[in-house]
Amino acid sequence: MSDTSGHEDVRAAADALVAAFAEGRLDDYFGAFAPDATFVFHTTPQRLASTAEYRALWQRWVEEDDFRVLACTSTEQLIQHFGDTAVFSHDVETRVATSSGEETLLERETIVFARAADGGWPAVHEHLSARTTV
Repeated sequence: MSDTSGHEDVRAAADALVAAFAEGRLDDYFGAFAPDATFVFHTTPQRLASTAEYRALWQRWVEEDDFRVLACTSTEQLIQHFGDTAVFSHDVETRVATSSGEETLLERETIVFARAADGGWPAVHEHLSARTTV
């Protein structure tokens, strides 16, 4: 596979993941991650050690606080390739709703993708941090 093709494949995987998140298609969103993916969020005190653990946390947010993603915009995207690994970083503006009302979150996110045996690019790690406005 050429570098250009790999870049396009990672771009497609990242775009699909962000779109599924923004549109609330949770099966597609969580399906974009490898089962053993890890997650580090500035809003969560511990590292999440699997996609199942993250999905369970998401379900708890829904049950306890009526959490919903209303929209998500990705900007300042960068893809860096390192062999069978690619790092996707971007700025995200996410509008969410909870039982407390609506809120807009400004964050930076890094998602690491690894080429799978079938040629796909599942996400294997996600790191989310708060973004300040200047």
